[in-house]
Parts: sequence; C-alpha cells; structure tokens
Amino acid sequence: MTTESTTKSDIRDPRLAEEGVRRIEWAAREMPVIATIRERFAKEQPLRGVRLAGCLHVTTETANLALALRDGGAELVLCASNPLSTQDDVAAALVVEYGIPTFAIRGEDNDTYYRHLNQALDSRPQITLDDGADLVATIHREKRDLIEGIVGGTEETTTGVIRLRAMAKDGALAYPIIAVNEANTKHLFDNRYGTGQSTLDGITRATNVLWAAKQVVVVGYGWCGRGVAMRARGMGAQVIVTEVDALRALEASMDGYRVMPMQEASAIGDIFITLTGDKNVIDGSHMEVMKDGAILANSGHFDSEINLEALAAMAESRRPVRAFVEEFRLGDGRRLFLLGEGRLINLAAAEGHPASVMDMSFANQALSVEHLVRQEKRLSPEVYTVPREIDDEIARLKLAAMGVHIDELTEEQRAYLSSWEAGT
Repeated sequence: MTTESTTKSDIRDPRLAEEGVRRIEWAAREMPVIATIRERFAKEQPLRGVRLAGCLHVTTETANLALALRDGGAELVLCASNPLSTQDDVAAALVVEYGIPTFAIRGEDNDTYYRHLNQALDSRPQITLDDGADLVATIHREKRDLIEGIVGGTEETTTGVIRLRAMAKDGALAYPIIAVNEANTKHLFDNRYGTGQSTLDGITRATNVLWAAKQVVVVGYGWCGRGVAMRARGMGAQVIVTEVDALRALEASMDGYRVMPMQEASAIGDIFITLTGDKNVIDGSHMEVMKDGAILANSGHFDSEINLEALAAMAESRRPVRAFVEEFRLGDGRRLFLLGEGRLINLAAAEGHPASVMDMSFANQALSVEHLVRQEKRLSPEVYTVPREIDDEIARLKLAAMGVHIDELTEEQRAYLSSWEAGT
C-alpha cells in the first residue's frame, strides 16, 4: 500500500508506526552491544554511501541493527526473509519514523514475497544481508547483472550457510559471504539459548500445552536442537533426540537424552520439533504411526522439514482450530496438529529470539558489513567465518554490558603458552 511517508515501501499499515517505535525502543534496552556499535558508527561513518539490501526477519531486534547500519552511513533497503516473521508495526516504524525503505507484510503470499525481494534488489546493493540465502540465490539465478557491483554479503542462519557452501562447492558462488551463523557469539548463544527459549515460547503460545511429562521429539541435535532439548527438559518434558550424525547422536545420548531412529520415535512422541535445515525429516511413513493428537512444529528456516504434501494427502479433512494450529484428520480418525503452517514456529506464533541474544548476532552482522567494506575486492568468492577479532570483541562488549569481569593472562603466562621448551 502507499504510505504517508515519502520512503519507498510496501507495508500493511503506516498507522502502526507509533506502536512499532515503542517496541523497537523496548528491545534496544536489551541490546547494549548494538548500541555501542551504533554510537561509533554514527561518529565514524564507516558505511557512508554503501548500498545494502537486507532480506531478514523484520522484527524489533532487526530494526535496531538497521538503525546502526543507517547511522553508519549505509543506504539500506529491507525485505522479509519469511512470510510469517514480519512484525507489521515494526515495518511501519522503519518506514514512517526512521525512513528505511521496507518491503514486508506479515502473511504475504509467495508471489508478494519474491516481489518484495526484487524490490530490495532494485537498489542495486553493494552488500547483501541474508537470512536463508534467498537474496543471494535470486541474484545468482535472475539478477546476475548485479554481481559485478557487489562487494560481498553476510548470512545469518544455518540453512542459508548450508545453501551457500553448496554454491561455493559447485563453483557457483560469485562473491564472498561471511557466515555470521558460524561465529561463536552467534551459534553458541543465539542458536542454543535463543532458539531453545523462543521455540518453546512459540509452541506454548500456539497451543497452551503443558510441557511436563510430554514426550518431546527433537529432530536434529545441532546447536538449535541442543537448545530446544535443554529447555524442554527444563520444563519437565521427556526428551527424545533423532539424528543422522553419529557424533551428535553420541553427544545427545551422553547429555542424557534417549536417542533412536525417527520411525521408532514417531510412535512415541507427543510433540515433534524439527531443527535440521533439511527436507522431509518428518515424512509420511512417520505420520502413519503417530499418536492421535500429535503436534508437529518446525523451527528450521524453511517450511520443508515436515512433508506438508504427504500430510495433506493423508488427511480426509483439515481445519484451523486455533491461531497457528491446523488440524489434519486422517482416514483412521487420528488427528495431527500442524503449527504455523510448518514455518518457523518461534516467529510465526511468537516474537522470535529475545533481544539480549540477538544483540550478539546482529553485532556480528554490523561488524561483518564493516569488515567487507574495508576488505573491498580483496576477498575471493568463498564462504568465510567471522574474523576471530570481531567474535572476541563482541564477547568482550557483551560481558562489559552484563557487568561481568574476567581475568587476564600475566606476561609470564603468555610466555609459557607460546613456548615449547617448558615441560616435565
């Protein structure tokens, strides 16, 4: 729709801006690292005149990242990275109050989603910020004329990094990407504590289910799976983990969880949560043996982890029974309940990760963008990890904001650690 602002946009309602501003400011209270970076950026202007296109979840936390980038001199355009993750009041605030072009409407259909993505790319970005790699994939498939002018990009999530590494392996990746997801101050905290808390929050809001004594099947034991399993156990659930990776399965077992094949877990589980970044990890054969009333939720980036086509084909009827809950009644009378259309449940039915943990994730985004600008044309088209000095600086800033102090090595200790001569 056309807004009252002169800023180019496609949002639901500009009248939501006032509420969006309040919520963005509330999130900022828990984002001291981004605030520190924003203050420095405003003084130094390291991104002056640099065109950025961001395909990200349009949330209160993302808004604080956007403001830091804007204050650093960047010309930023945003679009949504998931049709159900946009917070419409935040999108309105970004456009009306902060003058950041934003193309995002909660619940937008697939055609609108890609129209918005292409509108972001109309800015001819020099740097891309992605969450799931849809922006990068679209550039490489349909907008290759943009590649020559692109310095690099960043990627926020596991699923996107998987796609980008596949592109790099095939020789298809045409510009360098920094995998923000691989930073220790991202995946050790955002993926584990953020996903752990926000996934259970989304499922609870959608269902009002009691977790205590439930059989919860966590599909995938990466950092996100670890976090969900830990939080579910903390709520009193009996947690089962399924895995295809032997080391992760071994770790889950030694962490005290039951580990078994998906087909076996399917007959036991009350709540199923997918976090793999893969396709059809809950398939038709699994649904055939699930209990009446089983709940299916996905916390991976794309809606590919639960085989939605198989579920629809098995159902004699389907109907919404609550916000974000759809009942599928099967031929034998069993009912399976799908949450949030099989999309990211923590953003579909809740508000996503708490601002405190996104503070570190988005600090990585901001400093990685600055790094790409400094390294212009020096990096080859590969997927890079966040430089160690950035990771360490974010950890230091977060500890300082939390009022936590740590020791430093003495000169004697530094010398000892760098020497090979000392021994028994």
